[in-house]
Amino acid sequence: MKNRETEVNMEVKNETSIQEFILEAFPAVQHLGNFLFLVHLLAYLGSIMGNMVIIIITWTDHRLQTPMYVLLSAFSFCECCFITTVIPKLLSIFLSGRQTIPFTACLTQAFFSFFLGAIIFFLMAVMSLDRYLAICKPLHYASIMNLKVSFLLISLCYSLSFILITCLMLKVSQLLFCGPNIISHFFCDLIALIHLSCSDTRSVEMYFFFVTSFVILLSLIVTTIAYSNIVVTVLRLPSAKERQKAFSTCSSHLIVLSLMYGSCVFIYLKPKQVNRLDSNKEAALVNMVVTPLLNPVIYTLRNKQVHQAVRDTLSRVRLQK
Repeated sequence: MKNRETEVNMEVKNETSIQEFILEAFPAVQHLGNFLFLVHLLAYLGSIMGNMVIIIITWTDHRLQTPMYVLLSAFSFCECCFITTVIPKLLSIFLSGRQTIPFTACLTQAFFSFFLGAIIFFLMAVMSLDRYLAICKPLHYASIMNLKVSFLLISLCYSLSFILITCLMLKVSQLLFCGPNIISHFFCDLIALIHLSCSDTRSVEMYFFFVTSFVILLSLIVTTIAYSNIVVTVLRLPSAKERQKAFSTCSSHLIVLSLMYGSCVFIYLKPKQVNRLDSNKEAALVNMVVTPLLNPVIYTLRNKQVHQAVRDTLSRVRLQK
């Protein structure tokens, strides 16, 4: 009996003996490591600086302390944190070729990337509603949206994301990993991680599909309804110049939204993931590198208030010197 118990304990120990994973990243272009390091480093620094500018000017210029810019600064903060959970490790892979990541670090990266990603999607839905109210219901906007409501909505986004992703990670952490330990991705993506488990993953995969579908589709539906109403309102504007200006702004927003929703729908809203993990890596790069770089430009490029706030901030810095 004791021998049998010892054998069972040894089997469990062997099943959970994986102490680290290997991130496969992009083996086909690994010889271009230095070039890819430079490109991704510049994109990362550009994203961080662009989003930090939005955060700083929002909280240093009282004219920008409105619901729209508070939501935008919260969105920028999450973008900075989101890419910081993934890109530094990718840069180290390109530069040094070090592809290993400890088991606990892998789960931690997975948690924060999905937690922050969920917040970003919920915030996009809230920002779309804010724009809908401002454009379609201007007379009621001030009575509905204020700073208190903005902070409440941001807290709701954080809370809902935390509950959903924590429950998901608890399920994933209970899986057994007995090998192989090569993750076919450049970060600890939960899809690839789940497929490495030697446990029965059906319930985890179902819950994962539910969470990702809920987050992406809820945000997508709200955003689509909001922007559809905005387009209808813009078409009713009497001035052709005003219509052109409004469409110019909306079209740039919709380009970024299309990139984010399109790539995430392609990656996550597929029940059968095994055969498409390689294509997921390229799509994930869009969310990790391209859209965080575009967002600061898109949301501030045609914004005269932001331009003025930046000029005023720079003027104050010069005067202090």
